[in-house]
Amino acid sequence: MKTLRRFIHREALVAVSFVTAGFLALFFFFDLVDELRWVGKTGADGYQLSHALLFVVLSIPSHLYELLPITVLIGTIFVMARLAQSSEFTIMRTSGLGPWKALRTLLTLGGFFVVLTFAVGDYIAPLSDKAAQLVKAKYLGRLTTGATGAWLKEKQDDRSYAVNVRALTPDGGMLGVRIFEFDAKGRLASQTRAASGKFGADGTWDLEKVERSSFQHQGDDGARVEHLQAPSLQWATRISADMVSASVLKPDRMATLDLFQYVRHLDANGQSAQRYEIEFWRKVFYPLSCLVMVVLALPFAYLHFRSGGIAGYVFGGVMAGISFFLLNNVFGYAGNLQQWSPWLTAAAPGLIYSVLSLAAFGWLVLRR
Repeated sequence: MKTLRRFIHREALVAVSFVTAGFLALFFFFDLVDELRWVGKTGADGYQLSHALLFVVLSIPSHLYELLPITVLIGTIFVMARLAQSSEFTIMRTSGLGPWKALRTLLTLGGFFVVLTFAVGDYIAPLSDKAAQLVKAKYLGRLTTGATGAWLKEKQDDRSYAVNVRALTPDGGMLGVRIFEFDAKGRLASQTRAASGKFGADGTWDLEKVERSSFQHQGDDGARVEHLQAPSLQWATRISADMVSASVLKPDRMATLDLFQYVRHLDANGQSAQRYEIEFWRKVFYPLSCLVMVVLALPFAYLHFRSGGIAGYVFGGVMAGISFFLLNNVFGYAGNLQQWSPWLTAAAPGLIYSVLSLAAFGWLVLRR
């Protein structure tokens, strides 16, 4: 039985690797074509073809994380259908490979892909994506999001702060920092503007070229304004560099632990964390979808056909994989708009495909 398991695992690994390489090559081509529009826009010393190639290469782990469940499904379907077409799986069944043993064999394979998907999505992809963004920022100027940059909020004792960072620099600094301080009654206590800033090692921000306006409220008679200009100023805060990066970068590119900490920060400061909670639970459930995919592929080994190609079945696998990817995104957007439960929104696509795979397994495998 070990020989049969090793044979199935080897064939499936080869097929999944081949399919994954094909999809990554396709994404590499499309990304490179998209990046060519930036080449040469910042002069001879700016963003060049070599930088575009480096950016596209560093984007590969993110695509690998997104593609693995789909390529696992397509590759496993191809192997199972080919074994059924050549009657090899029939011989395996007569040799003692029953439905439950076949299911355990594929679940073991799926467990390997679960670990691989988690490792890529939690460790490799966040680092490579951050490096890719810094490469682009270094040669194109800066890294920002939207027209106003990143907004964050923090509470310190009876004071609350609204912080705006317009952009991040390639060396990890900040540009266009604005800090709005509010007192216990919600009145504006001070406004600080800094041309640039850096994250200090002791939980402070080192601001440069600072303009500060302090408002001394005097009952109903208005407020007295004091202005201060300084070449530098330190501001104590619990807002870290990772939190600012999280506001600028896409949440689906963050590690699971970073997402969890950022969600706690948003909840502690009374900010909406729905989008990031959904992304957190998606990071938790997404690797497990590899198990669902291998179960969905198993019934293809029990189909009876002796002539003709298996292209139709592989095409069906491609459509199933694409539909899972689309359903996963649709549920994410709908859950964010309709304020659905974050964990249920993230788990729903996997649950739906689990039901479909178990139904197919029960109908085509156990009842036949």
